[in-house]
Amino acid sequence: MIAELNKRTPRKSKPVKAEVLAADELEVEEELPAEEATEEKSLVPAGALQLYLSEIRKYPLLTREEELKIATRYFKKGDPNAAARLVTGNLRLVVKIAMEYRRAFIQVLDLIQEGNIGLMQAVKKFNPYKGVKLSSYAAWWIKAYILRYILNNWRMVKIGTTQAQRKLFFNLQKEKERLESLGIVATPALIGKGLDVAEETVNEMEQRLARPDLSIDAPVGDSNKSTVGDLLPGQEIRQDTALANAEELMKFRAALTDFELDLTEKETFILQHRLLADDPMTLQEIGDQLGVTRERIRQLESRLLEKMRAFMIERGLGPLNI
Repeated sequence: MIAELNKRTPRKSKPVKAEVLAADELEVEEELPAEEATEEKSLVPAGALQLYLSEIRKYPLLTREEELKIATRYFKKGDPNAAARLVTGNLRLVVKIAMEYRRAFIQVLDLIQEGNIGLMQAVKKFNPYKGVKLSSYAAWWIKAYILRYILNNWRMVKIGTTQAQRKLFFNLQKEKERLESLGIVATPALIGKGLDVAEETVNEMEQRLARPDLSIDAPVGDSNKSTVGDLLPGQEIRQDTALANAEELMKFRAALTDFELDLTEKETFILQHRLLADDPMTLQEIGDQLGVTRERIRQLESRLLEKMRAFMIERGLGPLNI
């Protein structure tokens, strides 16, 4: 049902009278553009928003008693008809909340659609025995879904992933204007103090919000032959680093060959089948193989590692990370 409401598109062939919800049903008239909230009865082509508002007026609001009765039926029996009635009875609440965020995201119908999903989630989790009205409980879910949608779609790259960053996304400019209206220079330190956010986070978010998205395929210079992606560092290891690593590995292998010459039979077995093996044996398996206890193998391994570290340091290869 909600999907059908959200997918409804305006009819282009027949102009109809523009309508908005009455103020006693939904206080959104002051949030609508002037041409949509006008009291004149002139005929104008209706947009998708007006048609949606007109459509949801067909679903009457629920009284407190009706809401409690229907919510209890859904909570106990999982009646889908009861859930649908709870959702349709609160569609106007979603519109009212979505209108509060239309300055942050122009496509109001997209916000309404996300809010409707939040409303359905609220109905699914609502417990009528908690003594809270569904509208009060659902408002949190509706706002959460709308805010998440705005943050995920405001830019190609997410700019608000933590709670502090999300707070700054919606309140940074407001706090700046508040401080400036008081004649105070809006420094990051004062903004952070006012919003209870670290100064470093304020600086980071100011930089993120000030910079537009840039495609890696955007041309660089007048020739249009190079792109931004061409200037980004590659993931490959630098040639000089690769050569240095290869030389270090050769020295280690040579030193390891010399190190094995002075090992006992048990130490050699532990080195080959546990420390250097791709699929190392367990202490118990090695103990069974050599006819000693697991604890004894652990002691031999620990002693072998200390001996190897000392040998490699003596060869100038530095301490081992084993």
